[in-house]
Amino acid sequence: MSRIKGGYVYIMFSKRNGTLYTGVTSNLSKRVFEHKNKAAIGFTSRYGVDKLGYYEFFDDIYDAIGREKQIKGGSRKNKLKLIESLNPSWEDLYSIINC
Repeated sequence: MSRIKGGYVYIMFSKRNGTLYTGVTSNLSKRVFEHKNKAAIGFTSRYGVDKLGYYEFFDDIYDAIGREKQIKGGSRKNKLKLIESLNPSWEDLYSIINC
């Protein structure tokens, strides 16, 4: 039986307390790079959502998908709390994950 690949759930932002986007991916560095470079026309490119504010890693991609649904189903206030729990200064965490 093959091993299920891990995954990340993440929250991007446009500016402090600005527009938010929650997503899931198996390759966080690549996906954030795509958001930053507007590789796909969509929500994040339209609203300038290009900074990584929060992320969590899961050994199983299905757990990451479940967590993404939980976050997306929650309030904006809870998303802001998540960002501030890991990143109180609202820095773009891309430089940290892209080492």
